Amino acid sequence: MLDRLVMTLPAALFLVVLFGGGALLRRRHIDMDGTPPIGKPLYLASKYSIIVLWAAAVSQGWGLRLSPVAVRGPLARAALGLWLVGFSLLFAGRFGLADSFRIGSAKEATRLRVNGLFRFSRNPMYVGVYSTLLAAVLYTLNPVLLLVAAFVVVVHHRIVLAEEQHLRGVLGKDYADYCGRVRRYL
Repeated sequence: MLDRLVMTLPAALFLVVLFGGGALLRRRHIDMDGTPPIGKPLYLASKYSIIVLWAAAVSQGWGLRLSPVAVRGPLARAALGLWLVGFSLLFAGRFGLADSFRIGSAKEATRLRVNGLFRFSRNPMYVGVYSTLLAAVLYTLNPVLLLVAAFVVVVHHRIVLAEEQHLRGVLGKDYADYCGRVRRYL
């Protein structure tokens, strides 16, 4: 029962915060949907693949066997730990960005956030996503999910590079200085 709660609650709450927060921002005339920094079909395929991987991990937690290999003991606990760490980073990053949060590159002027987790990583939310993907793969030991997770990581790294180029153009020297102080991921 604990596995079910650990797998279900963080993912469900994050999606509520993500989409509910988007609705709240729209009421204040802030568009959370930025411009895709890479081709839109690839961008959307990657974003929706994250949700598919999360759904697979949650389904495994509820007893749907997605692999012929049973995941138990230390591997299952490690996966649950990575899952919780990943969602903790996602929540902290989302709330740390506040009104500056965008899915994609901001269409309007934004300001550089360098406090909280952003003092240690320029992309703590991507680190969180990667952690949840690794957790989903370890928790299910499904080779198809491994391939989907690899696709997401490769595409999201391209997204990060494109977003950084955008931010260099928008924020200039402040962003360049920030990049000199803080690593891209960890």
